[in-house]
Amino acid sequence: MQLNELRDNMKKTIDATQRSFNSLRTGRASAALLDRITVEYYGADTPLKSLASITTPDSSTIMIQPFDKGSVSDIERAISMSDLGLTPNNDGTIVRLNIPPLTKERRKELVKTASKLAEEGKVAIRNIRRDAIDDVRKQEKNSDISEDESRDLQDDVQKITDEFTSKIDELLKVKEKDIMTV
Repeated sequence: MQLNELRDNMKKTIDATQRSFNSLRTGRASAALLDRITVEYYGADTPLKSLASITTPDSSTIMIQPFDKGSVSDIERAISMSDLGLTPNNDGTIVRLNIPPLTKERRKELVKTASKLAEEGKVAIRNIRRDAIDDVRKQEKNSDISEDESRDLQDDVQKITDEFTSKIDELLKVKEKDIMTV
């Protein structure tokens, strides 16, 4: 595994962690809250984004306008069954989500969830590191590289891992601050 490939894989992990953070509620309406929602539509799980246009007319409301009016009840059911803790309201053509202000307890729960998502990202980065180090050791065992080159490469892999792990920590700090801000 090349170091550039290692960086690319770790960058993808950072992006996935950022997307996970975006789907956490912060007390303000955001279309990103609904990124993880899938709706059973004609027997197939379909991302909500593919079925409707999602807008935020104000800071406490999300408006979902389905492309197919027949899917309103399916969308409403999917949101109700999700872990968002929001109750959808529909007028037959549009589903509205009112985002209530977060309580202190709910904010603390969300911070714990964000920490768990960050830890999952770190685990993914460590798994990438493990694979890269195994690859380097295999090259050394096959006599493709010397023992010194192997040690240097392993040190480089660890430095890159530390760099990306600290990026996840920074993302977590920003998200925690965002969640705890009233």
